[in-house]
Amino acid sequence: MGLFSSSKANNIGEMSFLQHLEALRWHLVRSVAVITILAIVAFCYIDTLTDYVLLAPTTPRFLTYRALCHIGLMLHRGDEFCINHIPIKIINTEVAGQFNIAMWIAFVGALIIAFPYLIWELWRFVKPALQEKEKKYARGIVFYTSFLFLSGVSFGYFVITPMSINFLTNFQVSVLVENFITLDSVISIVTTLTLVTGLVFELPVVIYFLTKVGIITPSFMRKYRRHAVVVILIIAAVITPTSDATTMIFVSIPLYFLYEISIFVSAKVLREGKG
Repeated sequence: MGLFSSSKANNIGEMSFLQHLEALRWHLVRSVAVITILAIVAFCYIDTLTDYVLLAPTTPRFLTYRALCHIGLMLHRGDEFCINHIPIKIINTEVAGQFNIAMWIAFVGALIIAFPYLIWELWRFVKPALQEKEKKYARGIVFYTSFLFLSGVSFGYFVITPMSINFLTNFQVSVLVENFITLDSVISIVTTLTLVTGLVFELPVVIYFLTKVGIITPSFMRKYRRHAVVVILIIAAVITPTSDATTMIFVSIPLYFLYEISIFVSAKVLREGKG
């Protein structure tokens, strides 16, 4: 009788595990389906996405460059802030190069647009395993995660990407070398910087979970605040198009603000844990 009961219990456990995998499979299927549909739509408008989104930071008409020029004129320093020429000639060197790039652009565009939905599907999968108290603390996680990611994508696209492109295309080891840059290289730097910045902006969410498991504390982050400031300033100095301190600070402020938000989140998690 004991053996039978043990066998029955194992079967129930096995069924529960299989049902768990089945639920995960359907979450993944729906997520892949949404990305695929959005990628097909993006591919249908690939010329618009390429000309007016992906390659836009390579022209002086880009919104960020015009905004910097406007700020420079207000400060009577237009010569330093205005970007009137970006020395870059984009070429394609592979037979299937443009088609492969089009596929990549469609995928990245679909991934960014679908990100809130993907997080929602992940939350639906994890939520049943949480206790009521944990669900209460994690309320709004889909909104905050999506908001931070899209904010990071916007910051990466409108700030870091154009400044990086302007800096890198104007950097020369010799005046005898002219830049003929492949389409793959340009698209790669735009998509990489944009996506990476979006992930970096998830720092408060990461800190939330690291604090929950006891790996990070607010005191630890406060202790190394000066080190974080130095790292942020170095990053800002590298990507800004001029040596002007105003521009560097303009880039640094959002990154430092993000670090301070993470400290606040970590402290809030500890207070809730003690309560």
